[in-house]
Amino acid sequence: MKKKSFVLRIDPEKMEALEKWAADEFRSINGQIEWIIDQALKKNGRLKKKKQPEKGENTA
Repeated sequence: MKKKSFVLRIDPEKMEALEKWAADEFRSINGQIEWIIDQALKKNGRLKKKKQPEKGENTA
């Protein structure tokens, strides 16, 4: 999957909290931000559901 990059400005207090949270979960800060965004999008029904292959369907 190709990813887009962008600049994020965040205040030092939030960045420190994010760094600690990421370390606690053994993630990079970037990975933690992606996880938080992913969870928020799922919670609010903003992500398209990935189609699951039908039973017996060839996925190759």
